[in-house]
Amino acid sequence: MNTTTLRLLVSFVVIAMVGAPAPADADAPAGRYVVTAGGSPNSTVYDSKTKLTWQGTVTSDQPATLADAKTYCAGLGPTLGGTGWRLPTIKELVSIVDYTKPAETAFMIDRTAFFTIPNDVEWFWSATPVANSTTSVWIVSFIMGYSYDHDVSYPANVRCVR
Repeated sequence: MNTTTLRLLVSFVVIAMVGAPAPADADAPAGRYVVTAGGSPNSTVYDSKTKLTWQGTVTSDQPATLADAKTYCAGLGPTLGGTGWRLPTIKELVSIVDYTKPAETAFMIDRTAFFTIPNDVEWFWSATPVANSTTSVWIVSFIMGYSYDHDVSYPANVRCVR
């Protein structure tokens, strides 16, 4: 089995772990996401399905190494309020990918709730390490809709959760 096939298989397994989305080509059902202070630097998105609160605003100037991303999330309390901000697990991050949207033609995320993703921001860190690796963790693309292993020293983007 080649590396590409293995990565795609793992992405499908992650999707199956999270659960398949409802078969529709629309944003999440009304009420799933509750946005506070939309568009401002301190906006958050509450997911009523998973009970997670996500960082709402993402900019294209924040790609960081994994260590930088963890530090960034841990320091969000004064900006976003509350404590416990952290990098999401791969399962948590995949839970906000919208697989009903067509790949490569639109962001595979509910743009009504998560509307602050610039066009050049693709890869997002998870805190989940790749099995049998000390140098790679899983990342998610909201443009392509899939997961991929990524070296911790290379930059990716950050969407924190609590």
